Amino acid sequence: MKLKNIKQSIFICLVFLTVTACSEDFLNVDPLGTALEEAYYSNEFEAYSGLVSIYDPIGKQSVGFENMVTMLNAGSDDTFAGGGGATDGTGVQSFSNYTISSVTIPVSYWNNFYQGIFRANVLLVKLPGVPMDESLKARFTAESKALRAYYYFELVRLYKNIPLITLPLTPIEIATVTQVSPELIYAQIEKDLTESLPDLPMTITNTSDEAGRLTKGAVQALLGKVYLYQGKNTLAATQFAEVNGIPGTVSQYGYKLLDRYADLWTISNKFNSESIIEVSHTSRGNTGWGNWGSGSDEGNSINTMVGPRSYSRPSGSTAPDYATGWAFNPITQNLYDAIKTDPRFDSTVADLKALKAAGLADYIPGYQDTGYFVKKFMPLTADVTTGGGDAVLNYKQNTYIIRLADTYLMEAEALGGSGARAQALLDAVRARVGLAPIAVSISAIQEERRLELACEGHRWFDLVRSGRAASVLANRGFVAGKNEIWPIPLKELENTQIVQNPNYN
Repeated sequence: MKLKNIKQSIFICLVFLTVTACSEDFLNVDPLGTALEEAYYSNEFEAYSGLVSIYDPIGKQSVGFENMVTMLNAGSDDTFAGGGGATDGTGVQSFSNYTISSVTIPVSYWNNFYQGIFRANVLLVKLPGVPMDESLKARFTAESKALRAYYYFELVRLYKNIPLITLPLTPIEIATVTQVSPELIYAQIEKDLTESLPDLPMTITNTSDEAGRLTKGAVQALLGKVYLYQGKNTLAATQFAEVNGIPGTVSQYGYKLLDRYADLWTISNKFNSESIIEVSHTSRGNTGWGNWGSGSDEGNSINTMVGPRSYSRPSGSTAPDYATGWAFNPITQNLYDAIKTDPRFDSTVADLKALKAAGLADYIPGYQDTGYFVKKFMPLTADVTTGGGDAVLNYKQNTYIIRLADTYLMEAEALGGSGARAQALLDAVRARVGLAPIAVSISAIQEERRLELACEGHRWFDLVRSGRAASVLANRGFVAGKNEIWPIPLKELENTQIVQNPNYN
């Protein structure tokens, strides 16, 4: 989630020189950069540039080949890895078939989030001395803490055993950092989020230049999710109730389910009433192969990754005019069967198997092809940029990290899947797509989450945290007691005191 109209060129040559990942690259940073960083935060503009740099890694959700959504989809029962072949993206392939190791896991999933943490740590130290309006300074501080908490939340649920770093460290200090218990990480996350709440705005209009920045509602939703993942259900339900309000109506923060599920995937419908935390993308980033996935690119990579290979339509065909892509995340037969009679099917699944059989379209099957593609992110020819850079790297569709239907279902779960309010929350999600009520239960909520949030990167975490991953993913090679978390990349073990997660080499 980048700030809506801010480009990274403001700060990339100034801030990034000294704030990088916990890796060998960090240990070898030229010390000339230290003096530059020490002198940099001297006014409000420079503090704002630093804040933008902290927001930037949240784009990991959908930026670059190693984005969170396609990676997490690949490890679930909803999609395969796909792509051009069994070696197309070693990291995503090895996660999908559970051969993942410290060598095959991309290092970026670790160091991108630590980059955000380090940048937050630097700005939090610098802000007290910056001459600027005190209320604005308090907001910058709140955003920095909340973003640091978000990055720690991603890291702890992916790797579990991670270092806790809350101050800028020297290269020598970096080399001596050790891991702490997950409980200490979660305590810091809760502290950062609760401390940030008083100084965040209640709402930001979707047309504002500030669209995409964190609000009080966004942080409460994140805090509720953090509590839920720890089994602190009463606390989680309290936070979600503040965010959700009366099911089906407008909440105190202006959140409301969209009337039409399909409108969630209308590319122009950015920062809509259902969006709580959203990653912003643009087709005007001029991203090219030289900077793709570097942190300075601005396009949504999921679109290209999930599109069909060599898609074509005969003259007069009524099939959608999809743009060609790389065929990652083909939808499994299992998900297809689960959602085929659901009203959300048409927004979730692009059935190219049926189009091809009817002679309305053709494509070249990719690896693990099923004929079913992720329609939520399918690129259309009309969406291909005509601007600079490489067109396939500059799609402008935003992506959701948390949206209202998600928080409805999380609150219903936190309530134990029972009671009138849990029933109303589940009913509201189903009613939006024209489905009749069903009796609320934990299993009903789990199934609703799968269909409502299909292929948005949530399913794998839901399986792991509910203890169902080992059975549901057994045919993919999932090993209980091991694959609930990821291996720490080998590069992060070199020249450090960090130790590998259990059962990984």
